[in-house]
Order: sequence, then structure tokens, then C-alpha cells
Amino acid sequence: MSYLKLEKGLMSNLQDSLPRELLRTNRSGAYSCSTIVDCNTRKYHGLLVVPVPELDDENHVLLSSLDPTVIQHGAAFNLGLHKYQGGSFSPQGHKYIREFDCDIVPTTIYRVGGVLLKKEVVFQHYEDRILIRYTLLEAHSQTTLQFRPFLAFRSVRQFTHENSAVNRSYQPVDNGISTCMYTGYPMLFMQFSKHNEFHFEPYWYRGLEYPKEQERGYDSNEDLYVPGYFEMNISKGESIVFAASTAECDTSTLQDLFDREVESRSPRDNFFHCLVNAAHQFHNRTKNDERYILAGYPWFKCRARDQFIALPGLTLSIEEQDYFELVMQTAEKGLREFMNDKPVSVDIYEMDKPDVPLWCVWAIQQYAKKASKVRCKELYGTFLHDIIDYLATDKHPNLVLDENGLLYADAKGEAITWMNSMNNGQPVVPRSGYIVEFNALWYNALRFVATMERESGNEEYADKLEVLADKCKVSFIDTFLNEYGYLYDFVDGKMIDWSVRPNMVFAVALDYSPLDQKQKRGVLDICTRELLTPKGLRSLSPKSGGYNPMYTGPQAQRDQAYHQGTAWPWLEGFYLEACLKLYKQTRLSFVERQLVGYEDEMFNHCLSTLPELFDGNPPFSGRGAISFAMNVAEVLRTLELLEKYKY
Repeated sequence: MSYLKLEKGLMSNLQDSLPRELLRTNRSGAYSCSTIVDCNTRKYHGLLVVPVPELDDENHVLLSSLDPTVIQHGAAFNLGLHKYQGGSFSPQGHKYIREFDCDIVPTTIYRVGGVLLKKEVVFQHYEDRILIRYTLLEAHSQTTLQFRPFLAFRSVRQFTHENSAVNRSYQPVDNGISTCMYTGYPMLFMQFSKHNEFHFEPYWYRGLEYPKEQERGYDSNEDLYVPGYFEMNISKGESIVFAASTAECDTSTLQDLFDREVESRSPRDNFFHCLVNAAHQFHNRTKNDERYILAGYPWFKCRARDQFIALPGLTLSIEEQDYFELVMQTAEKGLREFMNDKPVSVDIYEMDKPDVPLWCVWAIQQYAKKASKVRCKELYGTFLHDIIDYLATDKHPNLVLDENGLLYADAKGEAITWMNSMNNGQPVVPRSGYIVEFNALWYNALRFVATMERESGNEEYADKLEVLADKCKVSFIDTFLNEYGYLYDFVDGKMIDWSVRPNMVFAVALDYSPLDQKQKRGVLDICTRELLTPKGLRSLSPKSGGYNPMYTGPQAQRDQAYHQGTAWPWLEGFYLEACLKLYKQTRLSFVERQLVGYEDEMFNHCLSTLPELFDGNPPFSGRGAISFAMNVAEVLRTLELLEKYKY
């Protein structure tokens, strides 16, 4: 039985089907994304969405959708679905859906009278090409198919509207056409594996509406251009492959190409395999062969902090050590450029954030546990040494090592931690001074690198780091631990943040902690009582001032809630790691129960992945980006830890 199979009743009920989205990526920055009934509900949705570096660093929707129409006995049945202003849906192709599953590739079966039509979709790896295969499973008479392409040719952050500047010309190519609506864009090639007739009937479909943009307080209407339609006959048992791409293809190879792409797909037949599939979607390989981890879809790029946090879970936890090394090779280049005060030449954003080098050390620490300390020393020994020296000698523009052994960061009205939401030019959560996770990571980094150096025979340097770590440990407890048993979120002179936030959990979860066992239990107990939800740790306790758990409404309203009570799965990864380290096998069943909440998400929001965050109050609805790297990574890492503690 299929794992990711949705029945007719759900598919035909738009209240249930429209909130469920589906993402396909090509691992080179392009993607295809829509709802499971192919009705676009976001401006980010599209059948072929590609980067156009000649224009900007955004993705661009070239082909918004493709409407197939089945014709029998002169009657036309349009299988497309669009939402228009006023709340109307037209056509209503979802009512013909018999079943849907995406265990291997997204597959939809339509029934129109005696016609049974199967649609399968893949995005070709490392090429900007979407492939759709239509197979006529049943038909009792002659059947004709028509296909209408809806074109946008615009940035994912904009809309297109009817205008006279559009270039309506097209050129015939092998079994299809090529066209380009505006100067500066690449040509769009739309081709079939079978000969067809293209009928040029240019028309603007006006007033399409995207409800997800309405929810987020943005403009939500656009017009889409349809240049005409393709038409061909199809026989029972026959398959036809459609390709949309920025490069022309040999249509005689499309059938074999589709088969090869399907064969290369790993099945999503259980929770773990769904997460592995999601992990691969964050892979990004550029034309010069640099490797990255994208922070999420559909709007995130590669962000330094996110990449280092997500990297171990997305690679090491699924036995892909080689990809860890490839990504770290690119990341090391960028971080070294930053540390040497040179322009960063790699496509990694936010390299200047103060905790980035600390998370880099943590990621390498996970590699050492997986690959061996010998291999880690060989690849990253010098890099680790240089990072520690860089931080210890105050070379970072916004980190100072104080006499007490703690790192001090001056936010200066900026958002310098992962709690980075801004409103009216100011951080919503202004964290400055001695920041709790910065210094937990710093202590962990000192101990880890000291151990690596000692095992390599560098006793003098290891002793130096151990002395600094000892000083850091004493100051950490004196500075952060309060009489109520939890840790202050940050301390800046007389400014002490008493808010109960999840950032203190890192001091318990990291391999080297400045806290003793009793102190760890106290911190973990507070996190359990006030922050734990079925979908992650809250970013703020309900008992703390400013609690705002519902991530809804316009941008300003969402910014106020982003880190003020919303729940984040990646934080729970560290929380569950802390539970296992402290209580070992006695917490195995508890950890398993917590993970059940994430398996439920494989069928909601965006199938087979995890969204960016959840509301902090019931029903804990998924919000934000539809697929988020750190969340997928930490659930994968927790699953691996769970197996280790079982045996």
C-alpha cells in the first residue's frame, strides 16, 4: 500500500486539498511547486521556476501551469484548476481526480467518463526542465488531448499583468514551440514526445487570485498569458511526455529520459525516506561545482548559520559523508575569506553573523564523531585552529573575548542571532551582550578543539584552550544561571533578560557543557514545562511577557510573533538530544512519541517535508516556508540518535 496516497474524497474537497502543497527541485536552484490539485495559491508557485542570474538573484516563474483538456465525442473536459477574484474556481478539474500518490513521483489519476488518464511529474536533476508524462489507461473511443500553457515570466516576488509590451512571437521547434515574453529572460521551450499541432490563440486570463498571499497581507492578483494550445490524439495504453525547459531537447529521447529520472528517485514509502527525499531537495550545485545547502523553499537562499546547523542532519545522519565534505569545502572558502577581511566570493548569505564560526565548529564536531577524529583532523584541523584563534584574538567585527572568558556581542540595533525578525528597522527580540547560546557554543568549541589538539600531540596549545575553557565555565554559570534553575537569555551590563527562551537548551545538548548534571536537569525541566509542544520548542514561554504564538496576518503582525512564542522543530532536535544524554534509555519512548508529531506533517502543509515553524498554541498549524532545512535536518539527526541509544 502506498504511504503518501490521498483518496478521491480529500482531493475533491478544496478545503482539504488546497492547503497541501507539493515541491520538486532540481538541486541547482530551480523548482516546481503548487498544490496537490495543481491550483497555484502563492506567487511562488509555478510549474517551472528558475533562477535568471542575468536579471537578479531571485527565482522567476516562467511556466505557471499547464491545463490539459480531454476531448471525446466533441465534448471537452478541462482538468485544470485556477482560483479567480470573487472566490470562483474555473475550470474545476479537481472533481475528475480519482486518486493521488507520490511515493515515487507525484502521480494523479483522472477519470472522465470512460477515460482514465494518469499524470506523472518529475523535475530533471541539475537541468531546468520539468517533465510530465500522460498515459491513457482506459478509453472506449477516440481521445484527443489539448494543453494550454499559462505563462508568467516574472520574479517570484512580483506579479504579471496584461500589457502591450509582451512579445507574442514564437518559433516552431521539434514537436513544440519556443517563446520568450520579455527581453532579458531565457527562451522557454515547450515540447512533446509526439508530433502535435500548436494553435496560436493568444489570450490573457485576468484576475487570478492567490489566497496564500492574501493571508500574508500582500497583493494577490495577477493576469497570465496563454499563447495558444497544443493538440494531439492519444491511444489507449499510449504515453506522451511533455517537457518545459530553458534549453531545447531531442524529443525522441523524452520517454527514456523520463524513465531514467523515475528510476533515480528514492521511494517515499515511510517517514524516514520522506525526510531523506526532503533533505536532497535542499542540495544546491552551481555551474562552477560549488555545493550549498539552501535554507528552505520557496524563498530562502543559502544562509551561513542555517547551513552549518542543517549540514550534519542532512548528510551525516543519512550516510552521505561525501556531500558534507563538498559543502564544507565551499563553506570553508567563504568563511576564510570573511575571516581574512576579503570579499566573500561564494553564494552564502549572512556570513558576518557572530555565531556563524561557532556553528561551523559544531558541524565539524559532528563530522568527527561520524567519520573519525583522525579524518576530521586531516581535513579540518587547521581550519578549526584558525577559527579559534580568530575568535580568541578579537578579529571578528562583532565579537569580543572578555577577561572572564565569555564572548560579548554588541547588537547595535541589529538582529545578530537566529532570532532575527525586524520591525520598523529594529529587532523584535533585541539580544545583545553575553548571549547564552553563543557562549555555550564557545565553551563546547574550546573543549572540542582542545581534545583534537591533544590527541594530535599539540599539548601546549591544548593546555591553553583548556585554561580558557575553565575560565569560560565559571563565568558562564556566574553570568547565566539564576536562582530559579534556568539560564538568562542574554546579559548586557545591568540589562538581564529573564525571558524563558529555548536558547538555553544548547548548554545542555552540546557534547561539552559548562553545567553539571543537576543544573542540566533544571534547565531541561523548565524547557519541558514551558516550551515543549508536539511541533517543537516555543521561542518564548507563555508565562513570559510578550508571548505571541500565532504566526498569522500581515508582515508586521507576523514579525511580532516570529520569535515570541512560535514553535520550531529544529530546536526540539537539541532538546531531545539533551534528554537522551541526561536520561538515556529511560527517555526512548518519550522521544519516539515526540517524533510522531512530525510524521503527521508528511501528509500536511507540503507533502514529505517540514515547514519553517508552527503556531505555539493548538492546533499548532504549520506556517512560513513550506520546507525548512534545519527542521528536516534535526529530525533526521534525532532519528539517528534514537537508534544509537536503543543499542
